[in-house]
Amino acid sequence: MVYFLLRRHWIGRIRLALTLFGLPYTFCTSGFRPAVSCSSSNPFRINQNIRAITSTCVSLSTNSIWTMSSSAALHVKSRCAQYPGSNIRRFSVPDDKVHWSQNWPDYDPVSYTAPVVQNKPVWADPDIGSFSPQFNTVDGAVDRTSFEGMYKVEDGKPLNPRGRTGVIGRGLLGRWGPNHAADPIVTRWKVNSKGEKIVHTVSKKPILQFVSIMRKDCGEWAIPGGMVDPGEQVSLTLQREFSEEALNSLSVPPSEKSEIQERITQLFKSSGFLVYKGYVDDPRNTDNAWMETVAVNFHDESGNSVSELPLEAGDDAGQVQWVDVDSSFPLYASHSHFLELVVKERKAHW
Repeated sequence: MVYFLLRRHWIGRIRLALTLFGLPYTFCTSGFRPAVSCSSSNPFRINQNIRAITSTCVSLSTNSIWTMSSSAALHVKSRCAQYPGSNIRRFSVPDDKVHWSQNWPDYDPVSYTAPVVQNKPVWADPDIGSFSPQFNTVDGAVDRTSFEGMYKVEDGKPLNPRGRTGVIGRGLLGRWGPNHAADPIVTRWKVNSKGEKIVHTVSKKPILQFVSIMRKDCGEWAIPGGMVDPGEQVSLTLQREFSEEALNSLSVPPSEKSEIQERITQLFKSSGFLVYKGYVDDPRNTDNAWMETVAVNFHDESGNSVSELPLEAGDDAGQVQWVDVDSSFPLYASHSHFLELVVKERKAHW
């Protein structure tokens, strides 16, 4: 907890330094100022007409679903100067040249597909030409539809619906086109020894806590989540990813697994709040492959569900902790925006 307090104290003062020197917070290259800032304002709006995600495993409340508006701010982290996990520098794309509608004959993006993807793991597509994926539809077991609607396909390759990124190919992403993920936002109220909600001294609103993991690939704190497997219901992905990343369910002894499974099932069968579904401004995005997600908030109101389970990092997580929700706490990709939406729904401190 001391670590988090210290981090909040200094993060505002050295965010510019992080951006300039390329630490994991921004994925920017040392010694160079990025072509665009790696932070972004909140480009969300309320949309009451989004379809609910339905399954037998989870019931989602859709009273205040948030989605990107058509006039949303341009993607920013998707244009950071250096592509994550590599020495590849993106072709610089200014704001006025992001949209495909802007004619730009001099656009010369870098072609990059990470070695881990080129090694043809089971979760990745082959190269275009060796197979012919069916875009804008469910292609076998792979969902190639986008929450953004129909996207364009040019020369057999899909085009990022948010525009140019300075990189073509798939980068670190396995699928051509949309790569679907699920982000379970598990929250509880911060309480004192008597079980009473703790109210923030400034906002006078109760403080929420959420389960946060430190990603091994970049060192940033994030909501636990992961990719939707082909043919898998999103509701099952949400539960599986939380179990694997925050509770290390893959390594739990059989004697403890049943209790964990019971508590997890109890929480994930509760009414979840569908926070967001759509495009994610992710540093791994390219012109031909991009991240989309469904973020759902599962709230342990009484504190007697997963709140009583010991958190243990597993799978892709380096660390895992309950963290106070606060606007000053920096998170990976668009995760801060997701938490802000949860806070508004729960009428908590931000």
